[in-house]
Formats: sequence, C-alpha cells, structure tokens
Amino acid sequence: MMPSARRVRLLMMVALAAVITTLFFTSQMRSTIPHDNRTVQDFFGKTMNGLGHQQGSGQVVMSGKGTTVDSTVKDKDGDGSVDEDDEQLAKEMSDRLRAAEQKAKDLANAKAPLKPDAPSEVVGVGSSAGGQKKGSKGSGTGAEGEEAESDEDREVEATLNNILKKSPVVIFSKTYCPFSKRAKGLLLEKYSIDPAPYVVELDEHPLGKQLQAKLGATTGRRTVPNIMINGKSVGGGDDIAELDSRKTLIDKFKSMGGKRLSMKERFVGNAKEKQE
Repeated sequence: MMPSARRVRLLMMVALAAVITTLFFTSQMRSTIPHDNRTVQDFFGKTMNGLGHQQGSGQVVMSGKGTTVDSTVKDKDGDGSVDEDDEQLAKEMSDRLRAAEQKAKDLANAKAPLKPDAPSEVVGVGSSAGGQKKGSKGSGTGAEGEEAESDEDREVEATLNNILKKSPVVIFSKTYCPFSKRAKGLLLEKYSIDPAPYVVELDEHPLGKQLQAKLGATTGRRTVPNIMINGKSVGGGDDIAELDSRKTLIDKFKSMGGKRLSMKERFVGNAKEKQE
C-alpha cells in the first residue's frame, strides 16, 4: 500500500525541520569555542622557517612578524619557532659569557706572579730623574732630587774619610753583633796595637746605614765587622781569627800598616813585637 501524497509531504517537512534544528545548534556550539590563533601562526612560522632553510639564505623568519634574525639564533624557549624571545635569550646568554670571560681574565691577572706597577707608583728613570728613590731624602724630581742626593753622598764620603784618618786601624762594628765582639776582643785584648784601633759602632752612628752601604760599595764587604788598615779592608771576624790561628796576623797588619803601625802580643815575660 503506497503512502499518500499528503503523508509524504509531512515526512519531508519533519526531516527538513530536523536538519535545520541540527545546523542551528551546531552553529551555536562553534561560536562558544575560543579561536586559537597560535595554531595558524605556528604553522605559518614553521613553514617560512623551513623555506628559509631550503633556500640557504643564512637567515630565519621570525614567527609571522616578517623580521629576521641571525641563523645562529636557535629555538631557545621550545615553542617551535624562532621569535623575539629566542633573540632576547641569545643576547642574554652572550652577555653572560662575556661577563664570565672578563671575570676569568681578572682572576688570572690577580694571580699573576709578576704584575706591573700602576702608573702612579712608577718612578721615572733617565737623565731627568736619575737617582730618585721613593720615600728617601732625595725623592725630589729633576735637578732638586739629584742635588739633595749628591749632598748626602758628599756628607757620607767626607765622614768616612775623617774616620779613616783617626787611626791606621779602624774597626767598623755593631754593639750587638757577636762576630764584632769576637774581633774586638782579639785585636784589643790579645794584641797591643799602636796607634790604638779606632772603633765605629755603626748602629749608634747617625750615618751608620749610609756608611755601611758606602763600605759595601768600596770594599765589597757589606757585613760587620769590617777591619780597615790604611783605608783597605783586611776582612771580617773569621778572617782575623784565621790569621791569628796561623800566627800571621802581626805580619799581615805590619805589611799593610807600614812604619806608622806597631803591633805585639800581650804576653807577660814573653812579649813579642814586630816593627821596622
């Protein structure tokens, strides 16, 4: 039995109404879902990035913005594209590397065994600054410094010459030095020397340090005691003791002192004197 035309039209209208209702509700649901633009932008960025690598241009296109960065910039933040964040991270990393390198250089310089003086600590050398000494009496500059130091040198030399004229035998000593005490005891107690030796205690003399430096430069002996005969050094305490043990001390003094000097041992009943 075939349906009637009226029934067919009714069924078609019901079906059409159902389709329209379905489309209506589907459209409402789509409008309530937020659109995620990142998907499109990521797709576009990845596509342009791939094209840039294929063309070998040495640059990559940043995420949909049309700007470019150097090919050394990588995807630092892991979002699938090289963008401004990646460039900023690359710059910060570069700055940190430079700071670490500078810090390493500074530490190496601080540990260096030889480090040059700062310009403010360097004393000039040459004809215009000869003889300058930091913190010394002659620490002036130019002609003033040279004149002050020359005055001191002349004073030390004059003082030394006056001392050497006191006696043919001069003993440069220090009161606390055991070697000086030994040499003085030997020469002044065991032997009788005429004229008597002149003793200079450098630790008590106002120019003691300068005199010792001058003696070191002229005789080669920078320590005490320093025994001088007619302006020439015989030696120190060990040298005097060795000459005494060999019984040649009187001969040595007489050969250097000449007619001005007489010397003998202090023995009662067995005094022995050697003089010309």
